[in-house]
Amino acid sequence: MLKLRLFNSILLLSFFTSIAFAQQTSTIKGTVTTSDGKPAPFISVGLKGKGIGNTTSEDGTYTLDRVKPGTYIIRTSGVGLISEEKNISISSGQLLTVNFVLKENADQLKEVNISSNKRNKFATKSSNYVAKLPLKNLENPQVYVTISKELMEEQIATDFSAVLKNSPGLDKLWTSTGRSGDGAAYYNLRGFVTQVSMIDGIAGQTNGDLDPSNIETVEVIKGPAGALYGGALTSFGGLINVVTKKPLDTVGGAVSYYTGSFGLNRLTADVYGPVNKAKNLLFRVNAAYNKQNSWQDAGFSKSTFLSPALEYRVNDRLKLNLAADFYSYEGTNPLMVFLNRSRPLIARTPDELNFDFGKSYTSNDLTVKTPTTNVRGQVTYKISDEWTAQTNFSQNTRKSDGFYQYIMYLGATDDVLSRYINIQNSTSNGANIQQNFIGDFKIGGIRNRVIIGLDYLSQKTNNSNSPYVLFDLVNSVGTPANYASITRSAVEAKIAAASGPAKSSTLNKVYSAYVSDVVNITDDLGAMLSLRVDRFDNKGTYNIATGVSTGKYLQTALSPKFGLTYNIVKDQVALFANYMNGFKNIAPVIQPLADISGTFKPQQANQIEGGVKADLFRNKLNITASYFDIKVDNIIRAESINRDGTNYNISVQDGTQRNKGVEISLNANPIEGLNLVAGYSYIDSKLTKAAPSVEGRRPVDAGPKNMINGWISYTLTTGSLNGLGLGFGGNYNSDNVITNNSATGIFTLPAFTVLNTTVFYNKSKYRLGIKLDNITDKRYYKGWTTIEPQMPRNLVANITYKF
Repeated sequence: MLKLRLFNSILLLSFFTSIAFAQQTSTIKGTVTTSDGKPAPFISVGLKGKGIGNTTSEDGTYTLDRVKPGTYIIRTSGVGLISEEKNISISSGQLLTVNFVLKENADQLKEVNISSNKRNKFATKSSNYVAKLPLKNLENPQVYVTISKELMEEQIATDFSAVLKNSPGLDKLWTSTGRSGDGAAYYNLRGFVTQVSMIDGIAGQTNGDLDPSNIETVEVIKGPAGALYGGALTSFGGLINVVTKKPLDTVGGAVSYYTGSFGLNRLTADVYGPVNKAKNLLFRVNAAYNKQNSWQDAGFSKSTFLSPALEYRVNDRLKLNLAADFYSYEGTNPLMVFLNRSRPLIARTPDELNFDFGKSYTSNDLTVKTPTTNVRGQVTYKISDEWTAQTNFSQNTRKSDGFYQYIMYLGATDDVLSRYINIQNSTSNGANIQQNFIGDFKIGGIRNRVIIGLDYLSQKTNNSNSPYVLFDLVNSVGTPANYASITRSAVEAKIAAASGPAKSSTLNKVYSAYVSDVVNITDDLGAMLSLRVDRFDNKGTYNIATGVSTGKYLQTALSPKFGLTYNIVKDQVALFANYMNGFKNIAPVIQPLADISGTFKPQQANQIEGGVKADLFRNKLNITASYFDIKVDNIIRAESINRDGTNYNISVQDGTQRNKGVEISLNANPIEGLNLVAGYSYIDSKLTKAAPSVEGRRPVDAGPKNMINGWISYTLTTGSLNGLGLGFGGNYNSDNVITNNSATGIFTLPAFTVLNTTVFYNKSKYRLGIKLDNITDKRYYKGWTTIEPQMPRNLVANITYKF
């Protein structure tokens, strides 16, 4: 209630402030498209002779603020373009829409952009998803990083985890395991665990991995995002949103082949164009096949991917979009070494284990399959110049079918491993429906950009997994006699002798409503105010054998958000600050004493953040620097109490955690052909109130304290070798504590620096590329209470034909 009163007070204060600062200026907005209907990015739009102008964003939209009432000539211009002018009249407080259609088509405009070199090819200045509104980066008080398809192409990215190395404050913890429910890869974001759960701003999950062939951009959205995205699919560190490639109304595409170390064979295709002569029905199809062996003595992965998409522009007001992803994967489990959790550790670093990480401890016939289908749709209807209705829906089916295996030190020494395995047989279904009303209007001369939304999410899982069985004990030093004894037939015999599968199903539903308003209080001061109410309905776990459901509960959460932006230099440098909230639903527990409640409130995370964003030299230099402080409350912890001489272990909800740090991201195009992407993060994480064994310590899922990412490339833009380029960069991670408590002690993954390079030759019809990853052949590890060795030096070659 205190948070709600505070939020209401801020809302009222901002409203009265906006009225007080109201100025009777007007706003002009609109779109610039090419003759073939595509958005025209980076086009200058301004009032002739008045010094008021702006540049269109990547979706072709522009806005001119602070326009006084009167009659003007509005003009589009660009190097090598045919300019267009229109006479307009605008009254006090009016929001006027003026659209332009250039005589050039998309291909001509692309050539103009390339020849004039106005574009920083790795920079994206705006997003339609971060705030669920079309906002420029400097207008948004939240921090986010966008990884573009151009950067992915230059780095010859063949797997999704490699793409995310370009975001500061983000690190991989676990490779995808394929196990039911949560088999996708785990990442660390601002010191909190997260998985990819959003595609095009709506639910899209997998038990496996994602193929990068259909990705336009990846948005890493920082901080608790409960106000707009809820708590079921996000973490307190933020979320990862994958933006897919959309249909286009010009015919084109590309076919690529990749080959390289460890038997890599990869083939991708991207084909797009109009279906009919009117060019109002468009399609795009992306497809990929990928197969690669493990660098260890056994193991492999293979996948196929198909993603068709349609867009139907019914008329000027109505647009329909439909897309689907069909992903089929089969592979062995990655090697993850689990440490003993009940005794003091002997080895404290990977080297001290004397472990041969070239061994996989598995067999190529022990595989898991993770077929995934994601279907997404969007209906966009323009109600008026000021309001748009947007209906989004997604449907997801993901399976885990096969063997899940892990190895763990359970004995008194660090030389004997227990090999555990089970058979996965699980299907998860998800459905997400969102109804949004998006407005852009003025009240008393104050511009408001508003989204009002309803959200329904349903998640159901049916499990019929076998029990885990101990296959054998195997020595981790040398090559023991039973090392290769683990095979499919031997495992199936062990599991057949165990008890049968425990069949169950789980179901939860989430009903939500949210509202967010971006208010331009003055020409330079903007405020964002958001609020979400979330009703979580957990139907519990249904035991198919007994017909009994357990664990049902209902929980309601409120999540506010408030942000400010202030332009020091108009459209170039802005200060920002935000208060953001996130929440996580907590299930009830059965307490050992009847008078102690086992019902809990949602866990809450509250972030305070401030910093600066800069977009300088006509998009040639983008910088975001921020300091954040996230406090988590209502964490469940164990506590021992004494009643009549008897000790009872109860669950109490007074645990707290504090994550604070600094993040800096930079994107630069200082001279023609030279591009730079870099980032730094420092994350200080501590369990401030917890069980005595971990209180005051860094959580094991917090990741490295310091991380640096960088990539620099240079491409020749003139001469006979035009298109020849070289890229170089890498990542630095400081020490990572993956076990940290008084019972076991501390286990540390050592710091590392991994360097990569590419050479490429890019022409209008083809592209050639070579990538060398891990140039120095550095042995390094990732993990989260586990040790997972990473790939050694490897080479990839690529050829692309474009049409």
